[in-house]
Amino acid sequence: MSSDRWSAGVIPYAEMGYWRPDYQPKDSDILAAFRITPQQGVPPEEAGAAVAGESSTATWTVVWTDRLTSYENYQGKCYRVEPVPGQDNQFIAYIAYDLDLFEEGSIANLTSSIIGNVFGFKALKALRLEDMRIPTHYVKTFQGPAHGIVMEREYLGKFGRPLLGATVKPKLGLSARNYGRVVYEALRGGLDFTKDDENINSQPFMRWRDRFLYCMEGVNRAQAATGEIKGHYLNVTAGTMEDMYERAEFAKELGSVIVMIDLTIGYTAIQSMAKWARANGVLLHLHRAGHSTYTRQKSHGVNFRVIAKWMRLAGVDHIHAGTVVGKLEGDPNSVRGYYDTLRLDKVEADPVKGLFFDQEWASMPGTMPVASGGIHAGQMHQLLHYLGEDSILQFGGGTIGHPMGIAAGATANRVALEAMIKARNEGRDYLAEGPDILRSAAKHSRELDIALSTWGDITFTYESTDTPDVVETPVSV
Repeated sequence: MSSDRWSAGVIPYAEMGYWRPDYQPKDSDILAAFRITPQQGVPPEEAGAAVAGESSTATWTVVWTDRLTSYENYQGKCYRVEPVPGQDNQFIAYIAYDLDLFEEGSIANLTSSIIGNVFGFKALKALRLEDMRIPTHYVKTFQGPAHGIVMEREYLGKFGRPLLGATVKPKLGLSARNYGRVVYEALRGGLDFTKDDENINSQPFMRWRDRFLYCMEGVNRAQAATGEIKGHYLNVTAGTMEDMYERAEFAKELGSVIVMIDLTIGYTAIQSMAKWARANGVLLHLHRAGHSTYTRQKSHGVNFRVIAKWMRLAGVDHIHAGTVVGKLEGDPNSVRGYYDTLRLDKVEADPVKGLFFDQEWASMPGTMPVASGGIHAGQMHQLLHYLGEDSILQFGGGTIGHPMGIAAGATANRVALEAMIKARNEGRDYLAEGPDILRSAAKHSRELDIALSTWGDITFTYESTDTPDVVETPVSV
């Protein structure tokens, strides 16, 4: 560190001690990987130091009150800066933060530092938080998922396959009675869950209490008809926590196994609802509404893999995490990384999946990833291959848009899934043989046959905007 650290005036962040290439991160440090795009004339090391400073203790000038603290411990430390392969003027800055900088068990406090003022810093053209390493020391201060994947399967009595769901369509405008009818038909036809969408709360055309009553009538009737446990994600998102607790309590009184919240309610509200869900034995589904406003673009914002980590800590049982083959953004390798982050107990760094750090979850239960958005029965082999068994496949239009009706759409999905699981269990190459497996199953299911005829050739083949930065390594032959 420069000997003139305490000279009055403005000193570069690197000279104030925020650039520490000799620093060896401690096991208890929180680590972050930022994609930085410096302004012209700003060295990447200085830009990385500025991010470390502005996300920890620094301000724009020397302050004498630093002398009253153990300031070196509290400083964020940029310990490595690497150019991004194939990109001009983009760098990955690795920054270590001492654990004492953060309140235990608080996503709000963590994010207020890591993504606070620093994203508006003028010395940077753009800034993106690509990944974080949450140390075991900090993981253990969080509740984690209210139930987790294993306990959810035991609640529902459903094992060995992905769960099937559907979002009620149209998501706005139906009366409560007609809305409940959609729930009943879809669950009776073979789905495990139906769900509210992110923007159905309590509008003039259908107040929340009426929706809850009719949806639970549909759930109960479907359970009686099929002998299976069923559920509907009742969205309790509201303008205040008091309203959300009221709606959640009513859902519990009606016997709902699950409630739903939107990401837009904020981190503190999410953690509060997770605490409520654990105390009341109700599964908690999180719709990631609004995430793409800051996760989709590669140069600025927050990568979804970071949101996935924060939400596992916060304690949600489900989160929408991409489909690969649907209508929404989802690079195959990135999505695999998201699913690993949510489900596994130990996740190893893997640049192909966009994972910058090893992540230990210290036996914290997993969060069930949810695939939704433009998927249909004809993609079942791809969905199982890319997303695995511990996932929820939600077909909205791919259920409710079936020419034979909602129940038939649900049946088509269930037949397709069970045919694919059977083929997998028999050791077949179900990805390569997928279309043949589906056509064979369709010979005995008119519902699936019609679904394949209707949507079989539908794909959404757009180039992903958010892909891992990996350079191919030549292999000698």
